[in-house]
Amino acid sequence: RSEPEYFWTLRNLSMTIHAGESIGILGQNGSGKSTLLKLLTGVLRPTSGEIRVDARIASLLELGAGFHPDLTGRENIFLNASIYGMDSLTVRRSLDSIIDFAEIGEFIDTPVKHYSSGMYVRLGFAVAIHTQPELLIVDEVLTVGDQVFQQKCMQRIMEMTSAGVALILVSHNLEDIRRLCQRAIWLQNGEVRTDGPALDVADDYLAYTSELYYTKRRAEQAAEENNDSAPPVK
Repeated sequence: RSEPEYFWTLRNLSMTIHAGESIGILGQNGSGKSTLLKLLTGVLRPTSGEIRVDARIASLLELGAGFHPDLTGRENIFLNASIYGMDSLTVRRSLDSIIDFAEIGEFIDTPVKHYSSGMYVRLGFAVAIHTQPELLIVDEVLTVGDQVFQQKCMQRIMEMTSAGVALILVSHNLEDIRRLCQRAIWLQNGEVRTDGPALDVADDYLAYTSELYYTKRRAEQAAEENNDSAPPVK
């Protein structure tokens, strides 16, 4: 058999995140954003290099991650919180607050396999923020919820960062990056293209993607014009 060919999702990446810092991760699909978060949370191990984390982490990486579909919302609160390292007594003390924040209502005792995607997100986020994290990692999942709940989540995230919780946010919504993050890292082909103030990086990324789009549209229009002007085939 031939030797395996490695595809390096991330290369030459070096970054430091300090307590209370809020960082947005930008980049097109396939640039390595989600892989970076999975490495930070221990879901994946790096092929080379070193990752050092000295913080209590709460993460929202994938819809429904950590939930068992056959358990009720209430039971999954205990399950998900135990994964974060919370003991059952602490969970019981926070249970009413978690349920209130999630706005699941009477469906809290329904198996989560019957939940909508928005209900998954509400419950997952409610559990995560009640684990008293020192680092909160969010990967795009908040866009699934409705607009009112998104605003509620953004408000709570801002309160947490003001209290000293570090934040890493992956989002294609540049307004969220501008509003919630002090710093932004633009990943391209698995490497850092830009690392700087969130407002500047978001503006540069928007200009880059807009130019890509219009370049593609011009090429498509030119191809259509060439096809229209070609003589008919007899």
